[in-house]
Amino acid sequence: MEILVILVPLALMLGGAGLVAFLWSLRSGQYDDLDGAAWRAIADDEPPQDAPVKR
Repeated sequence: MEILVILVPLALMLGGAGLVAFLWSLRSGQYDDLDGAAWRAIADDEPPQDAPVKR
């Protein structure tokens, strides 16, 4: 049972750190444009070039 004296505060500190990191990411604009990043990931950078004609 003595281990709970260490584990409970440790769990609370890790949860608080996660909450602080999440709030920081909200305030810094990480979630402003979710759709734009998704489309940029799958969009082609260059149009496909035609295959050379064989003669």
